[in-house]
Amino acid sequence: MTGTATLGHTAETATSRAAGACFEVYDTEFEAAVLGRYARLVLVAEADAHEGPVYVSGEDALYFTTVPRAPATPASGTPRAAIKRLALDGLSLPVDPSRMSTLPAPVHMPNGMALGGDGRLVVCEQGTRSAPARISRVDPLTGRVDTLVDNWGGLRLNSPNDVVVRRDGTIWFTDPSYGYLQGFRPEPQVGDQVYRFDPRSGRLSVVADSFDKPNGLAFSPDEQTLYVTDSGANAEPGSYHVGRPHHVIAFDVLDGRHLGPGRLFAVTTPGFPDGIKVDRAGRVYASASSGVQVFSQAGDLIGQIRLPGAVNFTFGGPGGQVLFITTDTAIWAAVLATAGAGQGRS
Repeated sequence: MTGTATLGHTAETATSRAAGACFEVYDTEFEAAVLGRYARLVLVAEADAHEGPVYVSGEDALYFTTVPRAPATPASGTPRAAIKRLALDGLSLPVDPSRMSTLPAPVHMPNGMALGGDGRLVVCEQGTRSAPARISRVDPLTGRVDTLVDNWGGLRLNSPNDVVVRRDGTIWFTDPSYGYLQGFRPEPQVGDQVYRFDPRSGRLSVVADSFDKPNGLAFSPDEQTLYVTDSGANAEPGSYHVGRPHHVIAFDVLDGRHLGPGRLFAVTTPGFPDGIKVDRAGRVYASASSGVQVFSQAGDLIGQIRLPGAVNFTFGGPGGQVLFITTDTAIWAAVLATAGAGQGRS
């Protein structure tokens, strides 16, 4: 089945239609189980929201990392980004810009983030030519930053991109060489790999090394499958090489420590996948240049949240049924009939 599902009554407002707000239905599962009767897409706030959205239910707040900006002093040659917090008010949208603030955290090119079991943010810092790339822990109240890991066997990391925290406390992250390709990191010493870090033992292990540019990652609800996007088709800013990877790979998780052989789960088009999340029923959401594509557990494309410019997203809000989507210029909320898996861990 192919068709377009119109939005709820709020779709008549400008803030709901400015991005071509609609849902494309390719299968009845998407219409019935994901959209329900009252799905809608509404503007949350205009903001330089780029990556790493994390919803914290106890605060009803959304944290995100900003679009990298050129430095005020050209001689430094390093773009800068920050972590921001947006205080929400349930489903009262849009939110007044005065509810947005910047964390006083000295982080270097932050990108993907997740929420740790202790309530602190786990942050992918891509680093600069002078500051190391690392996975850090940031206290959202004080802005204090602690390094979790910044090297593999004494070799510096590339530019960590996305991260997820498993229920056992281990931290899994991707480390593509985008920082080097974009000119703000030194030449790589390691490959473009996926890692598992155990904070208790301090051990960092490579769990997958077969990627061109590993990007987003997410676990299935039972954490027995890990999905990883490969955005190799985007080698340089603004590029798209159709012969390079633009797909999602699925791995079986073995004993909570290792990954089995990867298998093709889905190919995204148009464009390449970046952010990825899984809902409580095991459906997979991946970004594409046209918006957020939704796949069944079998890897079939069942629908799409049409929002060109979508970069990353996270479930949150009342009941966990809001998909907050960052687009570099704004944050949008897709209010759905389903909730995300592992709420609070992004």
